[in-house]
Amino acid sequence: MKQQVLVLYLATSALDAPVVGWSRYDGTGRTDPTTGDGDEPPYETGVEALRDGWRLFQASQLIPPYPGHEYDTSFLKHEFFFEKLS
Repeated sequence: MKQQVLVLYLATSALDAPVVGWSRYDGTGRTDPTTGDGDEPPYETGVEALRDGWRLFQASQLIPPYPGHEYDTSFLKHEFFFEKLS
């Protein structure tokens, strides 16, 4: 059994929020995705990925910002990992 992984970064912590960034990894060897190989996200939301058969296996922990740093720029906080097995 081989695994494909899809990482979606969403605008908020809700799975129906818009995708703002993504990464794909293919352990099957059928495709060779790379950073920047597309301008459009593979799905508009995390829910669309679920409907297409991707299984959610990890979501980022929600950590509130330190007081006074609510608007600092940092990493993308709402990261969701999906998988397909084949």
